[in-house]
Amino acid sequence: MAHCGAATSARLSTGIRTLAMGVVGMVLALVAVLLLRTATFPGPDELRGWGRTGASRIPAQFSEAERTAMKKSLKEAIQIPTVAFTSENINTTALAEFGEHLRKVFPSMFSTSFIHHEVVEEYSHLFTIRGSDPKLEPYMLLAHIDVVPASEDGWEVPPFSGLERDGFIYGRGTLDNKNSVMAILQAMELLLRRNYVPQRSFYISLGHDEEVSGKNGAQKIAALLESRGVRLSFIIDEGGYIMDGFIPGVEKPIAVISVSEKGGMNLMLQVDSAPGHSSMPPKETSIGILAAAVSRLEQTQMPNMFGSGTEKSMLEQLAGQFGFPLNVIMTNLWIFGPLMSRILEKSPITNALVRTTVVLTMFNAGIKVNVIPPKAQATINLRIHPSQTVPEVLQIIRNIVADDRVQYQVLTAFNPLPISPYDDEAFGYQLLRHTIKDVFPEVTVVIPGICVGNTDVRHYANISTGLYRFNPISLDPQDFKSFHGLNERISIQAYETQVMFMFELIQNADIEKVPKPHSAGHEL
Repeated sequence: MAHCGAATSARLSTGIRTLAMGVVGMVLALVAVLLLRTATFPGPDELRGWGRTGASRIPAQFSEAERTAMKKSLKEAIQIPTVAFTSENINTTALAEFGEHLRKVFPSMFSTSFIHHEVVEEYSHLFTIRGSDPKLEPYMLLAHIDVVPASEDGWEVPPFSGLERDGFIYGRGTLDNKNSVMAILQAMELLLRRNYVPQRSFYISLGHDEEVSGKNGAQKIAALLESRGVRLSFIIDEGGYIMDGFIPGVEKPIAVISVSEKGGMNLMLQVDSAPGHSSMPPKETSIGILAAAVSRLEQTQMPNMFGSGTEKSMLEQLAGQFGFPLNVIMTNLWIFGPLMSRILEKSPITNALVRTTVVLTMFNAGIKVNVIPPKAQATINLRIHPSQTVPEVLQIIRNIVADDRVQYQVLTAFNPLPISPYDDEAFGYQLLRHTIKDVFPEVTVVIPGICVGNTDVRHYANISTGLYRFNPISLDPQDFKSFHGLNERISIQAYETQVMFMFELIQNADIEKVPKPHSAGHEL
């Protein structure tokens, strides 16, 4: 038995060594494949110059007088308090004043023969710029005039002062989104003064109620254009930025072009129960039932949808910014995807990229301290991942709550938009990407992203499939906090660069199609 046991042990030991050698061989082979894939993974192509070239190209060089004037006109725009409180409560006096301001500072936009200006729903503005080549499909540049309210509490300067301090212009709208309104028109005004005539027609649309849904601004403009049979090659709105310092380990800025945005739903949950005296309470009250339901929603996250949106492409294109082993992981998501999806869940910011988010924003119940409440209501705000729909998410909510006593009322809801194309043939995406490379040489990579908020561009889905969100300004995490917050500001240099970007982009659009990239990716 002893000899037999020794022989068995020897055979087992030999078998383990053989198996271990096989496993090691497999691991080494896998590592070799991963490293080879990492080394040959297609990086961002260098784009050749395209758009207007040679003598027809107008250089983005502005005189000191022009720079002073563009700064002054932005300050004056910030001083006009175009505040939207609700869709029924907007400062229309300020909106009318803003329209007059545009006429004053951009006279060529209102007097050039190939530009047609319309006022839509009294306060939104639509410019139609007719190009010289009718064969080229038109595009649109989008921005909004309205801003969110701002109390002076906590601000370093009054929020509608447009005050210049230490190279910055302060005020509500300097980042969201009067900077874009003014930069687009400023760039076109400067081009017109240099006798520019576009080859490709385009539209400039300025909505007046984006912050309160856009139903009377962008939605009406989109319907007007659709009724005229207009189809657009692409549309560019706010929603993506040059991000600097947002990702630990990435030293240089990256550009994010949002190619979709989340859907949304405001959902009210309600529980009814018989009222009564608090001295004889039932086992459960309407408040307790609803609180338990809401607690289950807070403790149970929506499914992780990693891989069904743009997250994989985003990470793969970012891989070159990292060293070993992250670059190996990010270029081999076919095997490391589950690991990366769990990593992204850890931060509220990246968690919002991979799933539908659910948050309780309002809770109302009770009528008197000694009365059993007859009704309890909670309002839930959901931002729906692009791979899901409103009915799917509503069913998941019902399954999590799992209580027939809870009633549901959908207050508002809309599905996410389809993901716009961002491959080598996507004209709008490649136009943005090329112009970013030209104007922001410090940017090492341009990646597709998802906008977790909502923008006016969603109203135009019926007239274009190329809906892109990019605002050509550089932001750090501190800047990002000022959106709808305190001390919103833009540096004068950043605004001048934004004008330059639009100046270049408009000229770059004067080409029939996307040129072929320099090189294709390597095949394994």
